[in-house]
Amino acid sequence: MPAADLHEAAIERATETFGALSTPSRLRILLALADGEATVTELVNATGFSQPLVSQHLKTLRGLRLARVRRSGRQAYYALDDDHVLGIINDALDHAHEELSQLPGHDTHG
Repeated sequence: MPAADLHEAAIERATETFGALSTPSRLRILLALADGEATVTELVNATGFSQPLVSQHLKTLRGLRLARVRRSGRQAYYALDDDHVLGIINDALDHAHEELSQLPGHDTHG
């Protein structure tokens, strides 16, 4: 694949990644996975979302290679696919905290 085509393909893939991260529930699931592997039940407990919603979002996140699954017997364990995912999330959250701290009436130490 020529470099220009590869660059365009990477831009398209990055927009898909940002689209997946633009949903608060998916972001919360990924943040829960930042602590390590978790089952769907553990993610339901950590997020307060329904099991079908967590499963649906995990399917999307796996499709975009933001999360992966490891099976052991009948149990499935989900994890972040790589450290880049957490880096993107942390950078976005740092930016949001910085922006919010500049608003009148917001604590800048939070």
